[in-house]
Amino acid sequence: MFNKEFANQFTNDWIDSWNSHDIQKIMSHYDDSISFTSPLIVQFNNDPTGTISNKKDLEDYFIRALKKFPDLHFEFLSTSISVNSLIIHYKSVNNMIAMEYFEFNDQNQLVKVKAHYSY
Repeated sequence: MFNKEFANQFTNDWIDSWNSHDIQKIMSHYDDSISFTSPLIVQFNNDPTGTISNKKDLEDYFIRALKKFPDLHFEFLSTSISVNSLIIHYKSVNNMIAMEYFEFNDQNQLVKVKAHYSY
């Protein structure tokens, strides 16, 4: 199980990376074998699976998202932890409430992410 210190450090770094709009900082959290699922992928990529399964395509998707939302700023709400995963609850673009499930490998890199949004 992750400890509170790791969860807080990761959450702060992840939020700060997004708020900086620094794509290299953002991508530093993700393993090459990432599986990233989001309803926004369905919308922006016209992909009914909503899933991106490699780091390069994920980076391209994030770059497009940062261009589409130049004022993007995440506001932290809470974090929940489990054995090798955590959930970050935050205010996202257009004031949507978001929760993202993050699953980590042994090197504390993200291998699975599932994004959830209130509409």
